[in-house]
Amino acid sequence: MTVETKPSLRRSRKNRILGGVCGGFAEFFGISAFWFRLAFFIAFLPGGVPGIGLYLLALLVIPAEKN
Repeated sequence: MTVETKPSLRRSRKNRILGGVCGGFAEFFGISAFWFRLAFFIAFLPGGVPGIGLYLLALLVIPAEKN
C-alpha cells in the first residue's frame, strides 16, 4: 500500500519571477502560477499596500525550496 504525501508549501526555485512565492503556491495547489500572479496584481491595484504586504509576508513566512 502506497501512502501519498502532499508536498509542503515552499517558495519555488524553478518557477519564479521575484521571490518564488507565486510559483510555490502554484506547485502546492497544482495550478498555473499565472493565477496567483494575477491575484497579487489585482491586490496591488487599490493602493499597493495589500498586494505588496501579502507578498512580502509570504516571502518571509514560506521557506525556500531546497536544492
